[in-house]
Amino acid sequence: MIILKREILSQKIAILIWGLAIGIMVGVCVLVYPQMESQMDQIGDMMSSMGAFTKAFGMDQLNFGTLTGFYAIECGNILGIGGAFFAAIIAVTALMKEERDRTAEFLLTHPVSRLRVITEKLISVFAIIVIMNLIVLVCAVIPLLTIKGEVKWGTVLLFHLAFLLLQFEIAGICFGVSAFIGKFGAGIGIGLAAMLYFMNVISNLSADAKFLKYITPYGYTDGATIANSHRLEGKYILPGLCFMVIGIVLAYIKYTRKDIRS
Repeated sequence: MIILKREILSQKIAILIWGLAIGIMVGVCVLVYPQMESQMDQIGDMMSSMGAFTKAFGMDQLNFGTLTGFYAIECGNILGIGGAFFAAIIAVTALMKEERDRTAEFLLTHPVSRLRVITEKLISVFAIIVIMNLIVLVCAVIPLLTIKGEVKWGTVLLFHLAFLLLQFEIAGICFGVSAFIGKFGAGIGIGLAAMLYFMNVISNLSADAKFLKYITPYGYTDGATIANSHRLEGKYILPGLCFMVIGIVLAYIKYTRKDIRS
């Protein structure tokens, strides 16, 4: 598992920076809530009257004045955007960086098969995402323990699980993309994650675009649905897992046959 260890160690600074950046932002949002709690009813009324903007971010189905509603909207957006970008960048550069950095010849001349290279890199991508999310979770839990009031821990953990699955799906898709490209990986990954995010916004705005929730992983990270039903939407998760698997399978097929530039 030398490649696996090497990949994780090579990303240790990125894991720490992204984990702390996202985690601290979530933690700050949690700590701000008690200061704004007395004004939340007015803010909630204002948010609910903003028409299309309210629907776009699911604020028409949540009570913004509660900690759960506030966490779902404010912290959910941070987790959704930041986590997705991180997963996309890590996954889309996993295979292509050997060509980009001209290290493919060194790696592939060792007594190790391409299947093993792909497998260990794939495991490292998921391991890196899990480690980053653990850092974020710790940063979120600590301030939640310090504030007064009831914290619905089951719902909070469901939020984080949903975004972990979202990152896995985006990572699987981007891992597949990584096998087909030799440069510009980070830009492609971020662009893909951003496109999926705005597909969810569009699906919230128009009833005719609801089918997009079966395509974008943000369909099962909707804070209002999780907070109100206390569960994840399996009908959206299943297509997402299929997209993830397809991306991974394509990565195996392409990389094992690819003429890699050294």
